[in-house]
Amino acid sequence: MGKEHPVGAADLVDEEEEAIEDVEDSEAVIVVDEAVDVVVAEACGVRGGGVARGGRGGGRGAPGGRGARGGGRGGRGGARGGSNTVLEPHRHPGVFIAKGKDHMLVTKNLVPGESVYGEKRISIEGGVEGTKTEYRVWNPFRSKLAAGVLGGLDHIYIKPGAKVLYLGAASGTSVSHVADIVGPEGVVYAVEFSPRSGRDLINMAKKRTNVIPIVEDARLPNKYRMLLTTVDVIFADVAQPDQARIVIYNAQSFLKDQGHILISIKASCIDSIAPPETIFAAEVEKLKENQFKPLEQVTLEPYERDHAMVSVAFSSIAAAAPPLSKFLLMRPSDVAIDFGTDSDTPPRTSSDFEEITYPSNRWAASHRDEELPLHYMSEDKARRRTGKGGPEGAGIYDSPDEKEQFEGYDGDGKDVYNKIRPVKNRVGSGRLPQPPAPPATTIREFLLQNLEHVPPIVYTLLSCWTRFHKIGKSNVVVWDEAHFGKFGSHYLKREFYFDVHPPLGKMLVGLAGALSGYDGTFDFKSGSEYPENVPYVAMRVMLATFGVGMVPLGWYTAVELGMSQWACHLVALMVLLDVGWLCISRFILLDSMLLFFTFLTVFCLTKFHNQQYQSFSIDWWLWLFMTGFSIGCVTSVKMVGLFVTALVGIYTIEDLWDKFGDLKMSVHDQAKHWAARIVCLIIVPVLVFMASFKIHFMVLNHSGPGDAQMSSLFQANLVGNDFSKNPLEVAYGSKITLKNMGWGGGLLHSHVQTYPVGSNQQQITCYHYKDENNNWVVLPRWDQPEYNPNDELKYMQHGDVIRLQHAPTSRNLHSHTVLAPVTKLNYEVSCYGNSSVGDVGDYWQVEVVDDIKRGTKVDRIHSLTTRLRFRHQQLGCYLRAANAILPQWGFKQVEVSCDKENNPKDVHTYWNVESHWNDRLPAADVKFYRSPFLRDFWHLNVAMMTSNNALIPDPDKEDILASKPFDWPFLHLGLRMCGWGDTQIKYYLLGTPVIAWGGSLSLIVGLLSLGVYLLRRQRKYVDMEPLPFLIMGRVTYVHHYLPTLYFSVLMLAHLLDHFVFSSRRYTLKTKQIAFSFCASLIIGTFWWFKGMAFGIDGPISEHKGLLWRKSWNIYNE
Repeated sequence: MGKEHPVGAADLVDEEEEAIEDVEDSEAVIVVDEAVDVVVAEACGVRGGGVARGGRGGGRGAPGGRGARGGGRGGRGGARGGSNTVLEPHRHPGVFIAKGKDHMLVTKNLVPGESVYGEKRISIEGGVEGTKTEYRVWNPFRSKLAAGVLGGLDHIYIKPGAKVLYLGAASGTSVSHVADIVGPEGVVYAVEFSPRSGRDLINMAKKRTNVIPIVEDARLPNKYRMLLTTVDVIFADVAQPDQARIVIYNAQSFLKDQGHILISIKASCIDSIAPPETIFAAEVEKLKENQFKPLEQVTLEPYERDHAMVSVAFSSIAAAAPPLSKFLLMRPSDVAIDFGTDSDTPPRTSSDFEEITYPSNRWAASHRDEELPLHYMSEDKARRRTGKGGPEGAGIYDSPDEKEQFEGYDGDGKDVYNKIRPVKNRVGSGRLPQPPAPPATTIREFLLQNLEHVPPIVYTLLSCWTRFHKIGKSNVVVWDEAHFGKFGSHYLKREFYFDVHPPLGKMLVGLAGALSGYDGTFDFKSGSEYPENVPYVAMRVMLATFGVGMVPLGWYTAVELGMSQWACHLVALMVLLDVGWLCISRFILLDSMLLFFTFLTVFCLTKFHNQQYQSFSIDWWLWLFMTGFSIGCVTSVKMVGLFVTALVGIYTIEDLWDKFGDLKMSVHDQAKHWAARIVCLIIVPVLVFMASFKIHFMVLNHSGPGDAQMSSLFQANLVGNDFSKNPLEVAYGSKITLKNMGWGGGLLHSHVQTYPVGSNQQQITCYHYKDENNNWVVLPRWDQPEYNPNDELKYMQHGDVIRLQHAPTSRNLHSHTVLAPVTKLNYEVSCYGNSSVGDVGDYWQVEVVDDIKRGTKVDRIHSLTTRLRFRHQQLGCYLRAANAILPQWGFKQVEVSCDKENNPKDVHTYWNVESHWNDRLPAADVKFYRSPFLRDFWHLNVAMMTSNNALIPDPDKEDILASKPFDWPFLHLGLRMCGWGDTQIKYYLLGTPVIAWGGSLSLIVGLLSLGVYLLRRQRKYVDMEPLPFLIMGRVTYVHHYLPTLYFSVLMLAHLLDHFVFSSRRYTLKTKQIAFSFCASLIIGTFWWFKGMAFGIDGPISEHKGLLWRKSWNIYNE
């Protein structure tokens, strides 16, 4: 203990007032006595400004009563002085303690009269020749080194005359105190990467000449090696997941043999899920593996949450720099902290410092909550005990200026508004590999080691309940079960069918049917009751399992995005309890699979992004491949997955652009990154997509209702197709069907209905289904002898001018100068006359393009393989069927016209003979017909897209189920999924209002806040929402919104996390209230609307309070 110095008569400080000396810049300077040291007043619960709490202070007083002038006119209050104030040296040289009613940690000010970050200064009288000695209060809430001193570090190794390398100097808050400690004889090399913080550091160093500021990346010590000599101590506060490697390399470059290192470890920067104790142990193990000798460890609470400080001894002979790849793959085998020792002193752990004993019992008592150790003090209690966040004037902020200055920095002293970050914090799996825990010997140990997996497991179990509860309540075919259940039946019967969606989801429907014992015989008529032999409940359960998987994926995605536990819980709750997601996942539909693979794509992308620090590692390749694989899966379920896939494309473009601008990256590495993306994000998804079609073709190898959508050669290879009876060569008198060879082309078709415009003659269309109206007879021209079946066979050849007669109506294929009804640049094609009436408008010249099988141009026309064109002899136009769709009077079939432009490469003018009947000709060899997979794959996809785009809204018909993309974010309209009778079980597809509305509002807030920048630049995802659907010409329904709703949910959780849960402005109690409020809204709204997903019994009028918007058609009018 130092000698007590009585306060002189002129400087007595009243017990109820403050001793604060006013200075020019209105900063508070406390006048006490000489030769004593200090510990933070305001940070450790000290009230400033005496009774006035930072007001004008005590004024000028007389020896017995009033103190010196008060603090700064309403600015920062001073610590309480008094005749009993004692100043003592701390056990660490250069550090001092001021003891009185309040204790403060201080350092001797190297530049008297100057503050660095608005801290208080204490002026001591009684120096040399009557001068004053000035000390600066050292705030442990602003300096981790001060927190370590108060936490009980035995040695900090920083002393007068020492040379210190400070890594992570920020704006110089702690550096300035280190400069005070080492004094004029010592030197501090302060390294900071951020330009803005570096600017402040340089300004600070202009007055503290023993500080050498270095604005450079601490990961690259070679860049500043010419500025440093050998140092005695390294202090590291870089708050990065690879800080151990940073310290190792700097120590091997600059630290003297037997020098020391102090490392501040922030657990959340390394792993936001694992317990801090495990992370601290892992970092210590890394140092030990590199021959560094840990000496002691203390936690930094209540000043910093989940922080620890470790002191390490260094031997330049024992320590050798490991290669980076080895460092990244370290797997320490033991997580126990065993510092070891070469003396009689027992090993020290953090528990040795959980309860800190200070020289004064009153000091210790003031920082305890009854008998609760400081180490376990909750955040809000720590704030109350230290005065932070308390009443005005009582906390750490004693003026608006100081508050503004403090809030400009995060807990590590980094500038939170600086947009130029050296390295983004790694979150989720982006942290460095953590050491495995020792094998659990008890169930309790096992649970403690896997505590971070308990919440997602609980949510998954709850998801099983929400997805499976009353799943078989309705025993009728609900909504699109009529389509997808029927498609599943086709797989079980192996009949080829056509649909606008890719096959993966429907194959999984078929698989669910096969596993549940379904035989594929039910026709799934909409609204019909399921017979006893259809295990519809088992099929629904299997498909709802994909909906169950959405919940854990949502949780772990939030973890990978670096969200707090609060936000992770909210994401899981929203995914678990959204009525729309829940409802759509409980039936025999594709949407549960689409949503699952959408969630999986986002999850894999975030996992891959978090592996960026170790490019081309096994995990990096794994998650890049899985991202591509999930893209392939989501697009193989529904083509709408392409919109979600755009997210990955945007991310990849930005990522590669960033790498392109990295001048440190070699061309070779650039090429490897490009090649990796091309392989995993383009080739892999395409292979998965193509594989689903290959399996689709292999399973559906029998003729079915979708044959006509495919090429003629493909159909020829289906079991049960009559193409095997086709004669090879076409002759006059043959009855044929003509298939248009344009992508998605149909069969040349006519029916008795006539055009309501133009010539009013019989319509000609292209039709995708087989019926007798597709049959045509090849006949000679009118000016040639009439066809006689008894005459010698005459084969149709290139250059022949023929007449095509419609078999059912005996009218002739005809064209004239009347314009087509839709494609106004072309001539109309119609059916005209009969078997005895006609004119030159019926003449068509045959032009052979080539033969697919033989690959060359031939004279005779072969069925299935010969590609040909029909040129109108009189008008010179070509028979063409493109993607123009006739209005309702044409039954929405494809328009056929006569194209005046002679484009030899226009495949829509190409035709082939598909079916061929002629009793006078022999059947062709089946081996002659082979269809390559790639041609079939491309043909089917074009047909799918063509048919999908044909699903356009009918302006002449009101569709009460359809909705528009801009209606979705605020739930303008829901969708009745079944009949609405009083005795029916009713389901209404509508999202949970608070989730949908909150997510939509979060997008607006995000666009107006810094959160959007952080989200898109650091979180690496963007708000897709309904915008992609605006480019879809087809009719849209509310269920199209459900995949993109996920992004608004993530945005909502992120903004709540950013502004509330991760904010240092709010106490733990405030965050608990905010979370409870949000969770209650989600749970309460779900419970109110749960009937929409679980089924509404009885008359809908009996269920009151469901109409939250007038536009919802829940109640019958």
